[in-house]
Amino acid sequence: MTDIREVSVDELRHLVSERVLTGETMLLNMGPQHPSTHGVLRLLMELDGEIIVNCIPDIGFLHTGVEKNMEAKTYQKAEVMTDRLDYLNPIGNNLAYCLAVEKLLDLDVPPRAQTVRVLLAELQRISSHLIWLGTSALDLAAMSVFLYGMREREVILDIFEMCSGQRMMTTYVRPGGLWRDVPVEFEGAVRNFLALMPRRLDEYEALLTKNELFLERTQGIGVISAQDCLRWGLTGPVLRGSGVPFDVRKARPYSGYEQFEFDVPTQTAGDIYARYLVRVQEMRESLKIIEQAINRLPYGPVRSNNRKFVPPPRSELGVSMEALIHHFKLWTEGFSAPKGAVYAATESPRGELGVYLESDGGPKPYRVHFNTPTFANLQALPLMTRGRFVADAVGVIGSIDIVLGDADR
Repeated sequence: MTDIREVSVDELRHLVSERVLTGETMLLNMGPQHPSTHGVLRLLMELDGEIIVNCIPDIGFLHTGVEKNMEAKTYQKAEVMTDRLDYLNPIGNNLAYCLAVEKLLDLDVPPRAQTVRVLLAELQRISSHLIWLGTSALDLAAMSVFLYGMREREVILDIFEMCSGQRMMTTYVRPGGLWRDVPVEFEGAVRNFLALMPRRLDEYEALLTKNELFLERTQGIGVISAQDCLRWGLTGPVLRGSGVPFDVRKARPYSGYEQFEFDVPTQTAGDIYARYLVRVQEMRESLKIIEQAINRLPYGPVRSNNRKFVPPPRSELGVSMEALIHHFKLWTEGFSAPKGAVYAATESPRGELGVYLESDGGPKPYRVHFNTPTFANLQALPLMTRGRFVADAVGVIGSIDIVLGDADR
């Protein structure tokens, strides 16, 4: 059997069609409207009975041209489009983009803003993992976990709405800090969530961790070794589920993550079940980070005082003509960034999310490119599914935790 890693996609399609034409195997389209593909993903499956011989992911149905559209906007106006990429990690997308802009401008961020960024990013991670847990369990016919996960996610979305006025597409993190400070109700809402969530995680584990049906559908299925993970460039829980303790928050700390105590959960089995255990433990670690952040939340401003790149506070607009003019110029003309290119990376719920930003000295980015974890992790799907039943592909896709908006840009 030809190794998929040794041939191009066109050659692979030719090999598949040859076997199909001779009647040795059957070609089946799974998606792009299949509910378990978690978006408009098409899988071209070559089957021998119910056994998967080859599985070719076909992406592009959701392509939006976000990167090129961002290059036609000023740095500030382009940020709103980052929310729409990985729509389960909008605050994380904002953060990665703002880190790149701040690196390009050499722009400072106040300590209070840094801490709030970390806190909200970890709430966003838990929210994303709850969606993953609920939908992946639903794919395997575990309805209750989905309902429970949505219940807790609503609490997190209420906190986002409290801060930004939006539940999902917040654009709350801005170059130089935050849009505005958190409201007075913020600390109480976060502490209530911290008191609630640990026992809710215990409920999820009571339903799944030792459930014999769940074990049958997850253990020993979708296995990928640590070596193959590194060869294919995988990151996030998929990589850590195979025993590699790589986490951007630890390896290349950003936003002050080096000041927080937390562990990087790993498993060695490299199967669906291992990735489940990693993500559940990651939610517990995120709770530890959130608690540290709320306990040490410093007082002070939440936006840089560098008026060349950051709009003045709203309170000044009614009393200062200079502030009003400055605000008007920044939102109409934008600011010019120095020539150069930068790369900033964060640890999204799915893995390493990187932003490459290049400036030609004008008010608009010359080049914007996102290095997204879904795109990389999805490439290993043929390796994970080969030799398994068609029904196993459903669980494998869920365990990768793909978001097609993250892959099609």
